[in-house]
Amino acid sequence: MARHSMTRRGLFKGAVVTGAAAAAIGVLGGCSHDQTEPVGEPMVVDSGDATSITDSYEQMEDRNIKEGSTWTIPLGCVLHEAEGTWIPVTRTGASASPVVRGCAFSVKTGKLADVVPKPVTSSQTIIIYDVRCSDSVYAWVELDYLTHAWSFYASAFSDGALTGSTTTLWQADANYDPPLFACTGSSVIWEVMPATSGSKTTEHSFCYLWTVGSANAQAVVESPGRFATAPAVSAPDGTVTLAPRVRADEGVFYGITAYSLGDGLKTTVDQLVMPQTVRPFRAVRIGDKFCFSVEANYNSGGLFGNMGTYIGPSAGPFITLAREPAAGVAGKDGLFVIKSTASYFVVDTTSSKYNILVASNRCIDYGEFPARVGTSDDFVTFATVKTADTGYPDSVTVRSFSMELADLKTEDEDSEDGTSATDDGTNEGSSTDAAEQDSASTDGEESTSNT
Repeated sequence: MARHSMTRRGLFKGAVVTGAAAAAIGVLGGCSHDQTEPVGEPMVVDSGDATSITDSYEQMEDRNIKEGSTWTIPLGCVLHEAEGTWIPVTRTGASASPVVRGCAFSVKTGKLADVVPKPVTSSQTIIIYDVRCSDSVYAWVELDYLTHAWSFYASAFSDGALTGSTTTLWQADANYDPPLFACTGSSVIWEVMPATSGSKTTEHSFCYLWTVGSANAQAVVESPGRFATAPAVSAPDGTVTLAPRVRADEGVFYGITAYSLGDGLKTTVDQLVMPQTVRPFRAVRIGDKFCFSVEANYNSGGLFGNMGTYIGPSAGPFITLAREPAAGVAGKDGLFVIKSTASYFVVDTTSSKYNILVASNRCIDYGEFPARVGTSDDFVTFATVKTADTGYPDSVTVRSFSMELADLKTEDEDSEDGTSATDDGTNEGSSTDAAEQDSASTDGEESTSNT
């Protein structure tokens, strides 16, 4: 293993904190996957060698993923991707201080819980910047909005509350961006990258792994430049996907790489090297397929040099959705859900068919977003919605769906049940209309309402 060269090796001091001090961890020397590790050749696919979902798949009118529960939670809540029952939430504070609270929402009970009600760091200029969690660990970033210095914390987590002491995982100044991170099981995975401006721009980036109860973190992946994507966990598959720079002596290449969670990312499960200069936007591995997107058009790179979402094994073949990507892909057993501008494409690769899942009714302009990525038994979304009478944002709607196709009810069946497709305020309009719109725009616990 190569020597871990970042300057923040070893034990470091925690910041000034409120109450008991947050313990600090060390970082073990060495890195599981350094820049000398051999990688494959770049994958260049001709534009005509992929299957277009909208051109080649049939739109199914009678089947879609089935909606389960719908909850209404307070305005100002933003959900983030997670693997389990608890979904991490950043929520506006009840007053000017704190500005943001770290919360969690249970898709099992509908409970919205305050987890980190105020920053650990004792300063008036510190805010809770970002949060993630699994059902066993909760991690968050605190940022000084004046200096842009930040601290990264984590704690054991259960049933909507921190259950262990707070641990300081990392601290840095404005020369480093706040970490991109994910939680899985009892572990936290995060990337430390130099900022695009400042005095550290030439330093390498590293991805780290820490498990609750451990005194040390481990550097697991080195990138000779910035990572292209955040860590994306697919827990049922036992993988996490990263996109480090590779082949650095030949130019700018990114390697979409799946690592095994079972051995602490020591094993490379699969890799797809993107064409030169083409930067992936989001990437995850679902089953034996990579699901990745590109948010810009390039003048080279073949198929992958075009904006869109791509699904397929590392060696191909691929299916593609030529829409501007907005989030990561979720799926299970050949079924994939891809967010587009105004809706979701539900793609069944087994039958070569797709349908449109429309966004929540009256959601605001930037739409609805998923809180799942990778392989999952359910699909969870959230959207800020407007009231019907005033048109002003009023609340956040959270929806869950089973990750399997079900027959849709006919209008006659809905009438017999005494319900309609728009009674719950979540589905208004037709699948066809949504597809055409996408084509054109190529403190403690809180109860929530459940419909």
